[in-house]
Amino acid sequence: MADITKIVPFILKWEGGFVHDPLDLGGATNKGITLATFQHYRKLKGLPVPSVEDLKHITDAEWLDVLKTLFWDKWQGDKIKSQSVANCLVDWFWGSGYDGIKVPQRLLGVVSDGIVGAKTIEAVNNQDAYLFWLHLLDERRIYIDKIIRYNPSQSRFKIGWLNRINDLKFIM
Repeated sequence: MADITKIVPFILKWEGGFVHDPLDLGGATNKGITLATFQHYRKLKGLPVPSVEDLKHITDAEWLDVLKTLFWDKWQGDKIKSQSVANCLVDWFWGSGYDGIKVPQRLLGVVSDGIVGAKTIEAVNNQDAYLFWLHLLDERRIYIDKIIRYNPSQSRFKIGWLNRINDLKFIM
């Protein structure tokens, strides 16, 4: 089964420190976590609403718990047989929100509701892992083109997004 610790280096490789690019639709972001995501996480945990300053100083432990709570666990990563498939799915969700669940669900032929349940996990695990992983990479590239088509200002991020996708490796 997949292991969250194996995706952490990949995500951190592609997520820098604090940025607040006015053209980035995510707004203020640190290590890939947007302020809105951090606020949602803190609310779920019953913690005070974080400020931009809190986001700037997020601890490694809290960063990892955000990844686990809001992304890994939502994809039920611990139940996915292939680490490579789990990495691709969780990273897509990390970068694109619920479309990173809904689009793969559509590919799998299950209800595309953004909720990963037993049927979605079963469908993921019943795929040929390598072929499904390749299909996911292709669909992520198509998804990027759609983002840019609907919002051309995002084209400045295309090379980085594609480099990230191309950096995902299949592990036997």
